Amino acid sequence: MSTYDYDLITIGAGSGGVSASRYAASMDARVAICEAGRVGGTCVLRGCVPKKIFMYSAQFADAFADAGGYGWQLPQAPVFELSRLTAAKNVEIDRLELEYRRALAASGAKLLSGRAEVLDPHTVQINGEKLTAQRLLIATGGSPNRPDIPGIELAVTSTEMLELTAPPRRLLILGSGYIGVEFAGIYHSFGSAVKLAYRGELPLRGFDGDLRKRLAKAMEDRGIELHRGFHPVRLERVGDEYICHGNDGLQLHADLVLNAMGRSPNTANLGLEQAGVALDPQTSAVKVDAYSRSSVPSIFAVGDVTDRLNLTPVAIAEGRAFVDTEFGGVPRSVNHATVASAVFSQPPLGHIGLSEEQAVQDGHRIQVFEADFRPMRNVLPGRNERSYMKLVVDADSNKVLGLHMIGTDAPEIVQGLAVAVTMGASKRDFDATVAVHPTMAEEFVLMRKPRA
Repeated sequence: MSTYDYDLITIGAGSGGVSASRYAASMDARVAICEAGRVGGTCVLRGCVPKKIFMYSAQFADAFADAGGYGWQLPQAPVFELSRLTAAKNVEIDRLELEYRRALAASGAKLLSGRAEVLDPHTVQINGEKLTAQRLLIATGGSPNRPDIPGIELAVTSTEMLELTAPPRRLLILGSGYIGVEFAGIYHSFGSAVKLAYRGELPLRGFDGDLRKRLAKAMEDRGIELHRGFHPVRLERVGDEYICHGNDGLQLHADLVLNAMGRSPNTANLGLEQAGVALDPQTSAVKVDAYSRSSVPSIFAVGDVTDRLNLTPVAIAEGRAFVDTEFGGVPRSVNHATVASAVFSQPPLGHIGLSEEQAVQDGHRIQVFEADFRPMRNVLPGRNERSYMKLVVDADSNKVLGLHMIGTDAPEIVQGLAVAVTMGASKRDFDATVAVHPTMAEEFVLMRKPRA
């Protein structure tokens, strides 16, 4: 008989923690999962799910604008009420949280409500009670950064943006990662005058350069004001408005400021370092090996708290791989090199594999195939926004190293093609595929001449 209270104690009931806990319980492991707040984590409660609901709503602005080109006459100008959307979103989030709780209960995993702290490699304290487990899993996710900028506490974060009941007249967004560009598009469609201010030359650092350039142009064409090379040094409130001061003296005025300058792992005050768990000195992320094991053999971590690849499906995959390895007897790790992702900007983009810049940096001799065109759906409404697709191919092996797209339905298209890229498809495989016509996706199998 085990001398521990549980075989596994998980801290954090987000996507990764819940998935791992349910899966371990299905293997007859005795599992407890600790959560200080609501069940569901960032993705379900204040991230991808509610943000996608807002994105769907924002898309109606384009649909209404384009309807006339397709013969539709709207009897009156559409009226948007953010309060109704936020209320409907909250009902759906409540439903999803209840489903998460039901799924945990059905699996046999025990949900413990309260803030947990690690006391030693096998012991957790929650609500004053000490519990032991053979293994501990840290799945506490991440939260918005608070940069060392005077007055930054005046800015809201992505969490508050999803709870507004009326769009601000003027919105200033600091940061141009996926959170910044997504909310810029959403609230511009909701009627806000949006300014996006960031330190670099292009938004979405780390993505393929051609996608970044085209997204910046598309955002400006839509009326979003971009402030490149902006380094905020102070945020203040003067009367009813906020003023953000840049290091070059530029002042940006707004009725609401969104701090979208990154996220950090939730490792503070968990007792990890006292238990011997090594944290990254720059990010405070839990340092783990390929099997999600920390520097303490009995303590593991998955998801955003490890700052490896901060995507919900990755956290779920890491959690399940951990369970297979530790409880299923099948050692398995997650390949982070070939993971598709999307940004629900306007227009959206998706990609998998290496960017052109990364491929060159890694020493590949490459060929680049691309298609740049005005989608058929934009012609009748007179919309000039273009779509762009790109394949980065190893010139020696003919293997597709990276696939990139910006344009309508890019996330859905890239998800399908990600299967081929994950399997190691060659450019010849793409060429041998018969196109589905007329579609946008067919352009990926019709590219024949590499870029000069």
